[in-house]
Amino acid sequence: QTEDAFIVERIKAKGGIILGKANLSEWAYYFCNGCPLGYSAVGGQTLNPYGRGVFETGGSSAGSGTTMAANYAVAAIGTETSGSIISPSSQNSIVGLKPTIGLLSRSGIVPISSTLDTPGPMTRNVIDNAILLSAMTGEDDSDISTKDNPKNVKYWEDLKSVSLKDLRLGANKEFLEDSIYNLTIEKIKSLGATVVVFEPEAINFEGFRTLLNGDMKVDLPSYLKNYAGSKVTVTSVKDVAEHNLKDTLQRAPYGQGIFEGIIAEDISEEDFKKLKMRFLKEGRNFFDTPLDDLKLDAILSINNYNAGHAAMAKYPCLTVPMGYKESGEPISLTFTVKSFQEDKLLKIGYAFEQATKVRKVPVGFE
Repeated sequence: QTEDAFIVERIKAKGGIILGKANLSEWAYYFCNGCPLGYSAVGGQTLNPYGRGVFETGGSSAGSGTTMAANYAVAAIGTETSGSIISPSSQNSIVGLKPTIGLLSRSGIVPISSTLDTPGPMTRNVIDNAILLSAMTGEDDSDISTKDNPKNVKYWEDLKSVSLKDLRLGANKEFLEDSIYNLTIEKIKSLGATVVVFEPEAINFEGFRTLLNGDMKVDLPSYLKNYAGSKVTVTSVKDVAEHNLKDTLQRAPYGQGIFEGIIAEDISEEDFKKLKMRFLKEGRNFFDTPLDDLKLDAILSINNYNAGHAAMAKYPCLTVPMGYKESGEPISLTFTVKSFQEDKLLKIGYAFEQATKVRKVPVGFE
């Protein structure tokens, strides 16, 4: 489970009330190979309100996603490295925002990667998302990534200032094979938006796990040193793995294959730096080429299909419900823009949400 101490204090300072912490499976998901989404050794298996035990919850901020879908709270916070806000938000038919890396503090969050980690708001509608994001912003001396970031922005103001008629959006040609995405694109066009179909460049994801492993090998000891209580005696990934071996049934029922990979990871500091720079360049080119060449306001995707690309680019994503499959499983439209364009992103998402209004409350959770 994770808690961003800096953000919690900012929310309290602005009059917000923290009701509790939902089950997040960040470590379960970046801990074992093949473990089910939404599983936590602390809270057990999280279930999707749209199909309990039928549909996946999405990972790894599954507790936040299902809590929103089930109407248990007004808003929730998730954390993402690559898809962990967008995925459960899409699977649970809610609005999820993965912000630009550096917009929000990561202080107090159990880390996977200091390069890619970020918290973000998860809500049932765009305006609540904008309100919570506004409360979460601020520069944190303990997180250098937040230095000189946008702050004190009232993201909920002027949401209505953008209309679909004002927008020029990019649709991935490959995704048009999905009938709901295709129908949504046609709906957006009928409402006045200009939609340009494009074929994105391919990205080489080789080494992505190495990036995460290398970061966590350093970031976890730093987190334990700065935030662990006096009763916590582990100081490294290796220590945690050895601790789990003492009771695998309770602590690691699906094994800890990813942790084993982290322990074995061996890459020089120079090669690690080059790897980060390559991913940042390729990730940004993936979005910048169509955004710039086609003069687009945003790229349209499905669920978390391009979450890895956005993670590498450090770009923000907003996912908004766009419908349900014949089985009843939710599916969402995800918007991506360039760094620190959250204001624009939320306005685009709000215009789409208000023009379509497709979200349904899960049966039994009205």
